[in-house]
Amino acid sequence: MQQSILFDPELIRRFDIPGPRYTSYPTADRFLNDFGPAQQITHLRQATLEAGQSYSLYFHLPFCNTLCLYCACNKIITNDRSRSAKYIDYLEKELALQAALLPGAHTVSQMHWGGGTPTFLSPDEIRRLMAAIRRHFDLLPAGEYSIEVDPRKVSAEVVTLLAEEGFNRMSVGVQDFDPRVQKAVNRIQSVEETRHVIDAARANGFRSVNVDLIYGLPFQTLESVGRTLDTVLEIAPDRIALYNYAHLPNRFMPQQRIREADLPSPDDKLQILALAIRRLGEAGYVFIGMDHFARPDDELAVAQRQGKLQRNFQGYSTHADCDLLSFGVSAIGRAGGAFVQNDKDLERYYAALDRNELPTVRGWALSGDDLLRNAAIQTLMCNFELDFEAFGAAHGVDFRAYFAAELSELQGLAGAGLLELDARGLHVTQAGRMLVRIIAMVFDRYLRADAEQRRYSRVI
Repeated sequence: MQQSILFDPELIRRFDIPGPRYTSYPTADRFLNDFGPAQQITHLRQATLEAGQSYSLYFHLPFCNTLCLYCACNKIITNDRSRSAKYIDYLEKELALQAALLPGAHTVSQMHWGGGTPTFLSPDEIRRLMAAIRRHFDLLPAGEYSIEVDPRKVSAEVVTLLAEEGFNRMSVGVQDFDPRVQKAVNRIQSVEETRHVIDAARANGFRSVNVDLIYGLPFQTLESVGRTLDTVLEIAPDRIALYNYAHLPNRFMPQQRIREADLPSPDDKLQILALAIRRLGEAGYVFIGMDHFARPDDELAVAQRQGKLQRNFQGYSTHADCDLLSFGVSAIGRAGGAFVQNDKDLERYYAALDRNELPTVRGWALSGDDLLRNAAIQTLMCNFELDFEAFGAAHGVDFRAYFAAELSELQGLAGAGLLELDARGLHVTQAGRMLVRIIAMVFDRYLRADAEQRRYSRVI
């Protein structure tokens, strides 16, 4: 079976090194601290939509009422429901500030609410935020509007409300169904409540439901993960994300409560990954890239077959590459030729908006070289191949001359079996697809100039 070739244990062991996930290029750790509100204003005013284009929106909703010990997201643990109402006050301010700076049409074809736990918001707060969004932006009927959901906290009535407000894609956190694993990471979640939410999404016409799983968690075994996979495949989500748990307790304090001795060994972790890949392939799921799988009829799989797949801060997308406007504490966006990031501290985020200033604290203005390399990296991450002539014609460069140093380095990866390389282009092998980040790293000019990679999680 083709999917089984994805997993080559010797190749993975050889190339399992730290590396970026390339949701952006340059990567967010490169953003500059001297890029602030004034610079963002300049770039927002340049964010004119080309014919047929529309914006993508991201809202970071950081509140959770329980702490999942593995989580590395920017979140605020609280049971004080009044905090989300205040937060929406400030999201409304930020929406008004950004929208007033944008020239031309304000059409939107993609939106994502992430966190944190977006469904921490009450039904009235969900309605209020959606009304504020619609005051400033025109959400196109055929767009993709997604939300991350914690099924422990969501009723069927809330799922109905989300559908009524225009959401049509849902990402459901599962991670693992084994009780011992759940206890170790402080996320107790039953199969029944998970099914309840997914059934409600389907009953309300959601086009796609994604389930998030994590491998490498404490006390996971081949047998326990196999049981989780049995349940997930019976539920049959449209998409499955299979994330690697990166144990970085020095960076993420809650992970200090996870004992390293309880984690699967590196070899056990590889066997768990091999099992998951085999089982997903046997069930008919297509490997999209990185850690994402989809049913063959899902929009992601169709877009990949058609060469139309895209990648941004929300992962893989079916919509054309477009400017991403971001809102909320720590949110990252891209508009008018620049990446921007909001303050990670909630009180400083509020203080900036109280001054009627954008809460921007970091950013990066994209150069011509950045745009070229971003295009090459995205093409590889989405399509697993790159045609030199077509790329050169699309971007006005002689690919072989411009990337001569990179092509020399790619020879070594071709020799290792990650890709096939000839005069016309490169093609990532089946065995190299799980390691496509290694190939993308060759095109990262900043990484080539900076061999220090400890800031990144490992590739597998």
